[in-house]
Amino acid sequence: MDDGSNYAFIGVDVHKEQHTAVVIDWWTRVLGEFTFESKISVYPEFIKELREKIPENLNLIFGLEDVGGNGRSLAVFLKENRYIVKEVNPSYSSSERKSYPTTLKNDTWDAKCIAEVLVKKIDILKEANPNDLYWTLKQFVYRRDSIVKSLSITKIQLHEQLTKSYTSYKKFFAEIEGKTALAFWEKYPSPSKLKNITTKELKEFLLEASNNSCSTKKAESILSFIAGDGDTFREYQEHRDELVRSYVRYIRFCREEIEELESHMKKIISKLDYKLETLTGVGIVTASQIIAEIGDINRFKSADKLAKYASVAPTNFSSAGKGRDVKSKQGNRRLNGVLFLLAKQQVQLTKNTGKPRNPILYDYYLRKTGERKSKSKVPALICIMRRLVNIIYGMMKNKTEYVMEYR
Repeated sequence: MDDGSNYAFIGVDVHKEQHTAVVIDWWTRVLGEFTFESKISVYPEFIKELREKIPENLNLIFGLEDVGGNGRSLAVFLKENRYIVKEVNPSYSSSERKSYPTTLKNDTWDAKCIAEVLVKKIDILKEANPNDLYWTLKQFVYRRDSIVKSLSITKIQLHEQLTKSYTSYKKFFAEIEGKTALAFWEKYPSPSKLKNITTKELKEFLLEASNNSCSTKKAESILSFIAGDGDTFREYQEHRDELVRSYVRYIRFCREEIEELESHMKKIISKLDYKLETLTGVGIVTASQIIAEIGDINRFKSADKLAKYASVAPTNFSSAGKGRDVKSKQGNRRLNGVLFLLAKQQVQLTKNTGKPRNPILYDYYLRKTGERKSKSKVPALICIMRRLVNIIYGMMKNKTEYVMEYR
């Protein structure tokens, strides 16, 4: 950059309700401190007050730790008004804070540390790029993940209730949370609701619930299992029955929400024109997760940079010419988790044919497992993850489809 003495460095500690900014010069002398509300309508006034305190000959450079969450609206405002905005990695400001003999922790001090990182690392800090499309996609991905987690918990709770009412409930249906099964649990949450219900009546209910796929034999087997379980009726059964119905309703709601969210995710990634779904094991959900965590692929100059960001590349620790590579625990752990599951899918064998889903990566996996004496398959899977990073980087960079070719 140009002579740093021509700039004022503004570190901003962002929060939901208010932000704190500290301005320093090239020699880290404090020029001003500001606290203002986290509202777009307030930002112009903040800039006005900033200009009144800062010498006119100084250009402004802003540094924010969080440009995708609490600081997103401020970052967007500053970029739209053509200010330089840098994204400060929280690890940098944390290290700066700990470098002092006495460690402090308050908004003003945090903002000052961010400003000092700006001065020291201005040439390596990335430009903030709060892209609405990637940000929106990430919100959908996180919302879906939250609902999936809640759905899993609700399924466990449903099983706990069914275990107490229907001892043999797992034998009733092939899918315990299938469409027909849910209709049955809602209509008959406990055996007490089946009293005086004939085989014919139960069969007619099951036929309607299953679109005519259940037979008289299914109704007979269910009633037979219930008779074999004995009397499971307990006090306050009516209230527990309502719990089962509540779980059923919530499972249906979650599934509808997940389907709706996925339809929007599909529309969003179609605008980006990436073709990640052509890669083995990648559907709309996985593609959305990868894109949401990576963001604009042009942020990364190479696949090596992306590998470090995904915590796939090892970190070297050495001293006096001696050292070793160790597994990195830094980087984006969510992206790392997605890549790990995707790597496992690449080396899976299909149930019907017994053939690998991705023959090329499967052969590579076998070579890597053969090279290592350890019984653990994780190191070989990490090698697959690294190969996937190269593939994904190339596909996103060039917007090309995945072509499985031996080379």
